[in-house]
Amino acid sequence: MSQNALLRSVKGLGIPGTARKEDKKAKLKVAAPAPQADRQNGQSLHSRILQKDHFAVRNGVRCAGVHLIVDLHGARRLNDIDHIEATLRRCVEAANATLLHIHLHHFQPSGVSGVAVLAESHISIHTWPEAGYAALDVFMCGSADPDKCIPVLREAFSAKRVGVNELLRGQTA
Repeated sequence: MSQNALLRSVKGLGIPGTARKEDKKAKLKVAAPAPQADRQNGQSLHSRILQKDHFAVRNGVRCAGVHLIVDLHGARRLNDIDHIEATLRRCVEAANATLLHIHLHHFQPSGVSGVAVLAESHISIHTWPEAGYAALDVFMCGSADPDKCIPVLREAFSAKRVGVNELLRGQTA
């Protein structure tokens, strides 16, 4: 199904003419091969791969990833789709993450929603420029550092107040 067909399948959206797409020239890291049923020293290859499973460790707690719920209050430039895209790219770089794709949509009369899809998970953003408010999810696994996104977001949007809640996802996985 084409992307436009998928987006049009949601009632009333129409063709997303103001959407942004990631440049196909982006450098991608190659994912590890799928586990095999090979056995070595009584341990499956799958078990050995799980030891390098890209889980994160936060304050001594092993988890699938660190998920930051970020609220920006008194923020500016929340209707500027180019600025938002550049800011997401700076976040990815600061966190030492791997960008796979960015998709942003500019709503009329105002507001932007979108996501930066990462090898380590994602950063999503939803803005309400008229209220000076933006809601972001910053979810990363492995060695990527989602905390590095907070000062980038604070500065880029001149936020008067930044609220951050943290979830450690998949602690029992």
